[in-house]
Amino acid sequence: MNGASREALAAARERLDALTDNTSVDVATLAGELAAVTALLDREVSLRRVLTDPAQAGEAKAALATRLLSGQVGGEAVDLVSGMVRSRWSYSRDLVDSLEELANTADLTAAQQAGALDDVEDELFRFGRIVSSSTELRAALTDKAATGSAKSELLRSLLGGKANPATERLIVRLVTQPRGRSLEAGLESLSKLAAARRDRMVAVVTSAVPLSDQQKQRLGAVLAKLYGRQMHLNLDVDPTVLGGITVRVGDEVVNGTVASRLDEAARRLAG
Repeated sequence: MNGASREALAAARERLDALTDNTSVDVATLAGELAAVTALLDREVSLRRVLTDPAQAGEAKAALATRLLSGQVGGEAVDLVSGMVRSRWSYSRDLVDSLEELANTADLTAAQQAGALDDVEDELFRFGRIVSSSTELRAALTDKAATGSAKSELLRSLLGGKANPATERLIVRLVTQPRGRSLEAGLESLSKLAAARRDRMVAVVTSAVPLSDQQKQRLGAVLAKLYGRQMHLNLDVDPTVLGGITVRVGDEVVNGTVASRLDEAARRLAG
């Protein structure tokens, strides 16, 4: 996002944090209401343009948002959205992207308040691995001809009672409202957002065999020292790596597997 939108989102995050710190606020309900407003503005292009029109006074835009949303969502959601449309946005779509982030953050906050944020992080990662290993499931979840309700039912049959409710809500929203993203990109974005709740980075660790608790702790400490931030490890086991580990942090990959060293040796011999 450009300067104006970045500042507007930062202010909205602060307002959301203030709301979710209030024990009287039902954070999960707030998340659902923000997601509903996101879907509305994603659909109604002309409305979001009016609400982000820099030629219109902020108070006038806030009043319009209040009239439209009052009675449809709770007061906290109305106040949050009204505050957002008072701000200046570089592009109208930035408002929708920011609302979506706030909805997801609210669901993750609800999980954090329940002491289940680690579970949600792990479940998002595991679901991504399940999807990547099943072309049939991925095709069903990304089929443009399938209705949102059909995809929701499929997900609830897979996740219902097996995953944290926040995980289920996040995945259902992502699949039924992808907003132009791939499923993999959306899951990675959610994983990063979850890690950010505790100012942590995410490292995807692939090893030939499961790591012991001691190995996980040692690796986490090394990565935290290297990157200067706490690190959440998403662990994956892949026997094809033969030995060692591969660590991916963002776009950076540290490959220490036997397979990679054999490949490098073969390239040198061929050269």
